[in-house]
Amino acid sequence: MPEKSAGTLAMPPAKPTIKSPRRPAGTLYRGQEGMWSWVLHRITGTAIYFFLLVHILDTALVRVSPEAYNAVISMYKTPVMGIGELFLVIAIVFHAFNGIRIILIDFWSFGTRHQRAMFYVVIALWVITIIGFAPRHLMHVFGG
Repeated sequence: MPEKSAGTLAMPPAKPTIKSPRRPAGTLYRGQEGMWSWVLHRITGTAIYFFLLVHILDTALVRVSPEAYNAVISMYKTPVMGIGELFLVIAIVFHAFNGIRIILIDFWSFGTRHQRAMFYVVIALWVITIIGFAPRHLMHVFGG
């Protein structure tokens, strides 16, 4: 009887069956606080960027035409622009506090473990700051 090689007797390896979870686990970006922090940080950063772009352009206008500059500045004194300034401050304050949170997560091992709690601290500080700022600002905008 001829000897058979080991390869002819071996069964083909069974394919492992891996069941995928119904909901991906272990990620921050599935509707949790980390995802909302990321989204809000990007939105506020983009809004601040566009404000700075417009601000640089309108300030540079003084060199081209002082009369046009004065017209643009007088437009900024309207209530609509005053409310826009409130939204700008809201965006800047959130972006600043959340930026500190991101720095702590990146450079402090405690931050990674407690990023969710730090998100709520950011929200609390943000709300307290805006509650302190908004009434006073709106009194100036609407002449109170």
